Amino acid sequence: MIISHKHKFIFIKTKKTAGTSIEIALSSICGGQDIITPINEEDELIRQKMANRGPQNTLIPFSKYRISDWLRLLKNRKRPEYYNHMTASIAKEYIGADIWNSYYKFCFDRHPVTKAISHYKWRGQKVGYTSFEEYLKSDDVQLIKGDTFYKDKADNYLVDKVYKMEEMERSFTEIARKLGLSSLELEAPSFNTKKSKANKALDPEVLEKEFSAQLRAIFKTEFEDIYN
Repeated sequence: MIISHKHKFIFIKTKKTAGTSIEIALSSICGGQDIITPINEEDELIRQKMANRGPQNTLIPFSKYRISDWLRLLKNRKRPEYYNHMTASIAKEYIGADIWNSYYKFCFDRHPVTKAISHYKWRGQKVGYTSFEEYLKSDDVQLIKGDTFYKDKADNYLVDKVYKMEEMERSFTEIARKLGLSSLELEAPSFNTKKSKANKALDPEVLEKEFSAQLRAIFKTEFEDIYN
């Protein structure tokens, strides 16, 4: 996640949507006072090389603490911080309404079928799912739903725009324009920090037809609002 005071934008990082690559690209235009959350060690090396930036200003000010934060601090002696996949609702609570309402807030999503396949392959290595259907019935699939990240509990959008990962070039052109930057100052990422092996058994078209009802029930926001 990034909160840029320099350019007045907030980037909410969703899951399985090339978020790290996007975050690295956005980090290149950030200033010293901006909030940039950590990514894994290998990706941080890429960010340092490409953006000359690392995680910074992640500690949440005492003035923004909730009761639960004070209790956690007393118990664990650890201060709360802005973190990688912080949801829009939590970020808004910490950063405050004035900044939230005046900054340009955006995120990226991905077609729900390819997003689910990507997460299934990643989680499957740890959990050992026997099938895509088993994954869809698990709690894991709930972790990548778009509305978890960019909607509130009343189903209202908290961000100004949800861009499509599949339209990266066009999206970055629009983001640059919104921020008053040229295409040379902010370029779409042409790299992907995550590599995955192809699996012919996981054909998106086949899986979408076979599990249409389940997928549309789980990813209602994506299918109805973004990929309709």
